[in-house]
Amino acid sequence: MSRPKITVLLPVFNVETYIRRTLDCLGWADELLVVDSFSKDRTVEICKEYGARVIQHEYVNSAKQKNWALEFASHDWVFQIDSDEILEEGAAEEIAGAVSEAGPEVRAYRMPRKNLMLGKWVRHGGVYPDFQTRLFRRSKGHWVEREVHAHVSVDGSVGTLTHHIIHFGAPNLSKQLSNLDRYTRYEADELRKQGKRFHAGQVVVRPWLLFLYRYVWRLGFLDGWRGFFVCSIITISDFLSHAKLWEIEELGIEKSPRGGYGS
Repeated sequence: MSRPKITVLLPVFNVETYIRRTLDCLGWADELLVVDSFSKDRTVEICKEYGARVIQHEYVNSAKQKNWALEFASHDWVFQIDSDEILEEGAAEEIAGAVSEAGPEVRAYRMPRKNLMLGKWVRHGGVYPDFQTRLFRRSKGHWVEREVHAHVSVDGSVGTLTHHIIHFGAPNLSKQLSNLDRYTRYEADELRKQGKRFHAGQVVVRPWLLFLYRYVWRLGFLDGWRGFFVCSIITISDFLSHAKLWEIEELGIEKSPRGGYGS
């Protein structure tokens, strides 16, 4: 008996230099649906080479982008992957088996994710197994509206797969640092939206406790210098997010400003 068909949803923007790596692991998809944020490079052209159906939408935040694209999926089962991720060997077969055997009460599956820094898997510091709910019934799930790091919410049972998503999000330190301003701006906006208020402990005490928790208690030190830098970047990101929350309150504005004069 054939398995239920699966739409793979892939959000992209200006990723021509590495998108083939992701596309190469998606040949099993019954439909490859790419949502592009109006890339200026060859991203769209490359995706079409792989048979993708490309739709374009102005980016507001991750949740809005993917929820919008979800309406265009042709199949009820959807698997979402990012442009800096690939699937571990054997994952496609496990995904196919999971949707074939899923009872009506199973609405989604989560997968562990290996986060790589400078090409090596970081196992400690609280960044593994980093479960991600990526395979779900379109009619039963959606991304929670959040400014950054949105997750899929489903009403029903969530199973767990064993094969990994492999995340190349930190190929070098410069990439991590270039993301800090954008992600901490989004996080500050999310804190504001949730009604959180700034207090001094968030930037004076919290960073030290957070670093010690990840580096010592969660054994980040076992990953050597990679563990030290990962725990440091997580701590700095948290510090900047709360500093930008203070900035929003201090300036009396609604959202964290972008860099530059008059922004």
